[in-house]
Amino acid sequence: MRFTSALKTVAIGFALTASASAFAQGGGGGNAEEMKKAEAAVRAQENAKSLGTDPTIKLPPATVPADPQNIWDLDLSSGGRVRIQLRPDIAPAHVERIKELTRQGFYNGLKFHRVIPGFMAQGGDPKGDGTGGSQLPDLKAEFNPMPHLRGTVSMARAQSEDSANSQFFIVLLPRMQLDKKYTVFGRVIEGIQYVDAIHEGEPPADPTLILQASIESDGKPPVTALPPPPTPEPSIIAAPAAPKAPAAKKPAPAPKKK
Repeated sequence: MRFTSALKTVAIGFALTASASAFAQGGGGGNAEEMKKAEAAVRAQENAKSLGTDPTIKLPPATVPADPQNIWDLDLSSGGRVRIQLRPDIAPAHVERIKELTRQGFYNGLKFHRVIPGFMAQGGDPKGDGTGGSQLPDLKAEFNPMPHLRGTVSMARAQSEDSANSQFFIVLLPRMQLDKKYTVFGRVIEGIQYVDAIHEGEPPADPTLILQASIESDGKPPVTALPPPPTPEPSIIAAPAAPKAPAAKKPAPAPKKK
């Protein structure tokens, strides 16, 4: 339905533009201006529909009061802490999943494996290639009217609408065509410049890592580097025994006298 609406918008816009252009070439400047206004009005109407701004639909608030229990902090290896306002009011199951995996330490050390300039930065895959997820079951979609604006945080999924699990993406520039096709569960409220600095590529040659993901109410300080791997305890190995000296040979018996 969304795809059909998008095609319809393009078709209407093209028809109106063509009409206005033809009329202007015919010398009717005033009417051409009216056609441009009509075109703008139609586009605004279609955009409003695509954003879900139908007056009969009650939209959730664009922002909610800051609550440390619903602030998701991501400390990045490329620098900085990104603070994300989680929205349990529009995607309760997805927010709960993010909190659960975060408190398990699931996201720590994972990389942003797919970062497309002007589009989005995707992470949360333990395999690092877009095919992995957690051991928890997939989530049922919670599509909502929140638009995919710059800084929106949404859940990645496979072909099925109900296949989101652990992977997420942060939108770099508005992408309204994703609305109601992916579950929005939060938005960056601080540190968007650090999101812009995430290393690009599919996959990046030098991927940005999530050094630490935490829920702000847990009070974890920012992390600027991954902890070193634990040093293995030295094992006590017994020294090899010294080789035994060869036994002394007994002298040969003297021959008997005849």
